[in-house]
Amino acid sequence: MKITPDVIRGELIGLDAKVAKSANPSLVKIRGRVLDETRNTIVILHNHTEKTIVKDTSVFHFTLHDGTVVEIDGKLLLGRPEDRVKKRIRRLW
Repeated sequence: MKITPDVIRGELIGLDAKVAKSANPSLVKIRGRVLDETRNTIVILHNHTEKTIVKDTSVFHFTLHDGTVVEIDGKLLLGRPEDRVKKRIRRLW
């Protein structure tokens, strides 16, 4: 699937997310709604508990508002959300 820069630059808070891959095996298959995002982490509400996931070592599946599921490597999401809008994204596809 092709990921456009608009998806990476967009707002992630409020989207449904699933951890597809991670260096920490206990974090794989955590799914829920994104509550918060910092420079290096994403907070997901999973079974009424907040789970903090490190972006650098994870791959995420996000369900967009139109129902499309996109897979994004956490390394592309590094940085503050407000700075990602300004960041030039090298095409990886």
